Amino acid sequence: MRIGIDLGGTKTEVIALSDQGEQLFRHRLPTPREDYRQTIETIATLVAMAEQATGQQGTVGMGIPGAISPYTGVVKNANSTWLNGQPFDKDLS
Repeated sequence: MRIGIDLGGTKTEVIALSDQGEQLFRHRLPTPREDYRQTIETIATLVAMAEQATGQQGTVGMGIPGAISPYTGVVKNANSTWLNGQPFDKDLS
């Protein structure tokens, strides 16, 4: 199973797909604006919901409104400004 996360400025959405590409689960929650820690918790909650609903663990991929610097490991150029300067991938692992 594969899990995808779309982190947007107003909503954060999860989708779980089977190995054949069939949708197994989909859900969205409001993105916590200006609250980095709550944003991380929302993503973790959505992944847990997908795994619980499907009874499977999956690999996770994510789209974010910015980039993670390969040099510093922190988010840069995000229009969701509370993400900038944060070690996003480290905090999710």
